[in-house]
Amino acid sequence: LQAALRDGSARYRQRDFAAAAARFSTALQLCSKGFATEDPLKSSPDDFSRLASWIESKLVICYLKLGQPGLALHHSHRSIIQNPSHFRSHLRQAVCFRCLHRYSEAARSAMVAQCLYVLAEGAGLETSDLIQLYWQAMTQEALSGEVSFSVLYTPFEKEDRTDKIKEANKTFAEKHPDYVQHIFTDPHGIHLLPERAESHPDQQYLLTLGFRNKEIGKTVETYVTRKLPVFPGQKTTFSPSMEEEAETFWQNTGKRIMAAIAFIGSTKIKDERGPCAQAIEQFHHASLLSHLQRGEEQAQVMTQAMAELATVPYLQRVSQEDDKLLQSLMADAVDILAGRTGERVWTKIQKV
Repeated sequence: LQAALRDGSARYRQRDFAAAAARFSTALQLCSKGFATEDPLKSSPDDFSRLASWIESKLVICYLKLGQPGLALHHSHRSIIQNPSHFRSHLRQAVCFRCLHRYSEAARSAMVAQCLYVLAEGAGLETSDLIQLYWQAMTQEALSGEVSFSVLYTPFEKEDRTDKIKEANKTFAEKHPDYVQHIFTDPHGIHLLPERAESHPDQQYLLTLGFRNKEIGKTVETYVTRKLPVFPGQKTTFSPSMEEEAETFWQNTGKRIMAAIAFIGSTKIKDERGPCAQAIEQFHHASLLSHLQRGEEQAQVMTQAMAELATVPYLQRVSQEDDKLLQSLMADAVDILAGRTGERVWTKIQKV
């Protein structure tokens, strides 16, 4: 293992990223067999996790340098699963999303990185500001390419939320007359914007969205306001005869719905529906991809859900009940990735 790591690091410094990736992959395989320290019997789970996360992070950079952001993204998720509290892992994930033009998800990763940096590092202003600038740039990039919806952020203190939501909807209609087919304000969670601490300390916002297409707007609202997210178009279990219908739905509607949902998550750390809501959204997305016979995409979304679940306890307090659900969903994700079937918590959630 040490020889593989030394050789991989040497190749990395020489910018021979293909050879470095091969050596780091070998090191990862050895690490998975228990060789994290000189004496495997004295190794702790933390030793394995930290080393595996470090190797995964090197593979992320190698594959980014080799122009393979999809593969880099897969390793970035795995790096986070092994060491979810390290802010740099989330920044690397943001870069992977950015290279894949998935700007809303890049913004969310940068937001999480910024939050973890403040919690762990005491917020050195220069680094904190740089992360916030990256987060802001990704949010703006996501909106600049979006034609189906527009947004409005309204500063929110502790006033009556119902009145504030009515006011926000009215203001949106005045400012964005092209997006008034359906307007709603996210009732589940207060949003944060990447504004530097000295100018807007702890300022919170309500997020209002308006859509050109009424049906898409209604579907997004139903999806994000339910206590338990249910993927649009998934009211019943898919049968093989419905695969073509599912593909049509995804191409015509599903992609635009997911774009709006991903954007909503780019400025919201805590979700009032529960700490696992974001991951449950990804489980539904993976389930649809499974019915579309897109196994590789399904596996990546499921790994992303695992990274999301692993990070939750570092961002917010988790109740005993939510922790039990979180652990169960993590186990379910492992089973799904391994191709195992059977009754599990996720199956029960789908039935509900």
